[in-house]
Amino acid sequence: MKRIAIDIGGTQLRAAIFSEDMKILDVFKTDNDRAIGAATNLDKLIRFLKEAGSDYCGVGIASPGPLDLKKGMILNPPNLHGWDNFPVAGYFSEQMGVPAAVNNDGNLAGLAEARIGAGKGFDSVVFIGMSTGLGGSYVYKGELINGAHCNTAEFYNVMVCDDPYHHGSANPGSLNEIAGGAAMERIATERYGRQVYAKDLFRLYDAGDPTAREILERTSEMLARGIANIYYTIDPDIYVIGGSIGLHNHWYVDKTIARAKTYMVDPSINVAYSVYGDDAGLYGAALLAGDVG
Repeated sequence: MKRIAIDIGGTQLRAAIFSEDMKILDVFKTDNDRAIGAATNLDKLIRFLKEAGSDYCGVGIASPGPLDLKKGMILNPPNLHGWDNFPVAGYFSEQMGVPAAVNNDGNLAGLAEARIGAGKGFDSVVFIGMSTGLGGSYVYKGELINGAHCNTAEFYNVMVCDDPYHHGSANPGSLNEIAGGAAMERIATERYGRQVYAKDLFRLYDAGDPTAREILERTSEMLARGIANIYYTIDPDIYVIGGSIGLHNHWYVDKTIARAKTYMVDPSINVAYSVYGDDAGLYGAALLAGDVG
């Protein structure tokens, strides 16, 4: 039977139909309209899915957190206006007549990479997503390790320095606030006195700009500390790197990994890059659909 994968983003929603052997059969994309709320937005996906067929085994949903996995509920994500306390898994199950489950989009990206992507064949896989935010997941023997409150491997909140800045639920001095893409932009904009995006910062670094070099050297050091903390907490077989910053700036990842190794007792670690890129969460949602279906 076919699998339904849902990817919920702040600006776009996606529904994909997968075959049993994890091939994408069809995809539907639509804007996430802030004016109409969660249910009405999702009804656009549901109409597409019902028109496309009925032989589905389950629904897997990739969503920003925070989430209540046991209740299948989206709690209060900062980038999903009007979605607070929405029972997304129950809504899809009721509308489609099949089991449904939700998990964090970063977690499901890691699940895809661990089972069928860059981490396939390894027992213990850490996924690190380096993009606008900095997050990740931990998969052991093909199963997501979520923790009691869906907070296992929430690397974004691992504290690595005393920087006082933070927003939302992030801790001051945490990886997301000092080394994520949005953090790079915030720091660079303050230093240059004008808007500087992450891609501009990397371009300036390549051009030899001393300010860009100073900023990215520091963010690399902070991320290296975070990776070393992961090493001493989880000691995975392999680190899989995803996200736009990681996938488009291998030299930066290489520099960061080299720094991290200086903090490790045995620095012979495996590192690979995401196979599925921006679609990793969608593939993970399809795997989740198969698990619950």
